[in-house]
Amino acid sequence: MIETRQTVTVSAPIDTTWNYAQEVERWAEIMPGYQSCEIRSDDDSLWTLKVGVGGLVRTVKVAVHVERWAGPERVDFTFRLQGDPVEGSGSYEASPAGNGHTQVELAVQVCGSGPMAPMWEAMGGPVLPKFAKGFAEQLKTRIEEQAGTAAPVPARAPSLLAQLCHWLRRLPAR
Repeated sequence: MIETRQTVTVSAPIDTTWNYAQEVERWAEIMPGYQSCEIRSDDDSLWTLKVGVGGLVRTVKVAVHVERWAGPERVDFTFRLQGDPVEGSGSYEASPAGNGHTQVELAVQVCGSGPMAPMWEAMGGPVLPKFAKGFAEQLKTRIEEQAGTAAPVPARAPSLLAQLCHWLRRLPAR
């Protein structure tokens, strides 16, 4: 089994954070390789993702089941890859962090079975924490964008070529 925990502080109150997090389809949409999400019930959905590890890229279907909705503080879920001996579980925990912020901790455990499990876990072990960190950061960004609290993107300095073109346009025409 491989597992990871990632924590982010969202610049939005817990209720605003929950308004975003309670929609399963929003979670699916920020998964790397997202193709589609089929909502089957309040607790069940099927996500189609294009995933790659090393040179291997393939499309997988992930059945996601929410075990417990206890928002705005907690969600527990399980998942299973269809056609592959891989399953797992995870949780979303949120708590007020003061000054209108929310601390969100995401935990994910993945377990492979069968003869390929050792190889799958060896390949997935280093990837899962990076993947989960990217997901947590994207979740934070999406919530802050919806809340209108996202940090402004710093303006990039004009390139040297752009500065030269601007200077040339200011020269008097002859």
